[in-house]
Amino acid sequence: MIFLLLSILASTLIFIIFKSFTKYNVNTFHAIIINYAIACFTGVLNYDAPISIANIINAKWFLGALFLGFLFISIFNVMALTAQRNGLSVASVASKMSVIIPIMFGLYAYNESANALKVIGIILALVAVYLTSIKNKSIGFTTKGLWLPLTLFLGSGILDTTLKYIETTHVAKNGIPIFSATIFFIAGCIGVITLGAKSIKTKINFNYKSVVGGFVLGIVNYYSIYLLLKALQVDSFESSTIFTINNVAVVMLTTLLGLLLYREKLYIKNWIGIGFAIVSIILISIS
Repeated sequence: MIFLLLSILASTLIFIIFKSFTKYNVNTFHAIIINYAIACFTGVLNYDAPISIANIINAKWFLGALFLGFLFISIFNVMALTAQRNGLSVASVASKMSVIIPIMFGLYAYNESANALKVIGIILALVAVYLTSIKNKSIGFTTKGLWLPLTLFLGSGILDTTLKYIETTHVAKNGIPIFSATIFFIAGCIGVITLGAKSIKTKINFNYKSVVGGFVLGIVNYYSIYLLLKALQVDSFESSTIFTINNVAVVMLTTLLGLLLYREKLYIKNWIGIGFAIVSIILISIS
C-alpha cells in the first residue's frame, strides 16, 4: 500500500511542478530535457546489476523503449501546456481518464468482457474530459482549447497501454529501474536533438531556474512511474484496484490543490465533469 500512496503523491506533484513553472518563469522545454537526464541517472542508481549497453540494445523491450521515449517527451510537453493553459484539474482528469484506452485495448487483445457498466463508464469518461475542459460560463458547445486535453487524453492512454504491455511481456521483475532509465535516456536524447535544431535559428540559454526545476521534476517523474510499477507487482492487489485508487486519488488531490494553491475557478459543469470522471473509473473497475 505504501508504494501506491507514494505513487499518488508523486503523480500529483508533477502537475503542481508544471503549474509552478509558469509562476517562476521556468522554461518548460529546457526543464523537461534536464528532467529526463536526472530521471535516467536516478534509474541507473536504483539498478543493482552490472549495466551493459549491448544487453540493453539487444533486450526484447528496447524497441518499445524507443517508442515510449518519444511518447514520454511529447506527452510531457502537452501535459505541461494543459496544466498551464487549462488548469490543474483539466490536466489531471484528461491524463487519468485515459485509463479507458488500455481497457479498450484489453477488450480487443485479451478478449475481456464488455458489459453495460464498462460501456457506460467509457462514455462518461469522454463526457468528463469535455466538461472539465470548459473554463468559462458559456453553455454552448465549443472546441476552442480542447485540443490540448484531448491530445493529453489520447497520448496518455497509448503510453499507459504500451508501457504496461511491454513491462508484463518483456521486462524482468528486477529490470524496472534500467527499463525506466532507458526510456528516460531516449526521451532526453530526443529533447536535446530538438533543442539543437532550434538553436540553429535561435540562441539557447539555460538559466538556473530551468536547471533547478528540471532536477526536481526528474526525481519526481522517475518515482511516479517506478512506484506505480512496484505497486502493480504486489500480489495482494489486482491491477484494476491499483489503477482505480491511483487515478481517482490523483484527480481529487490535484483538484483540491488547484483550488487551495492557485485559486482556480471551477464552474458547475467542471464539478459535474469531475464527478463523471470518478463515477466512470469506478464503473469500469467493478465491471
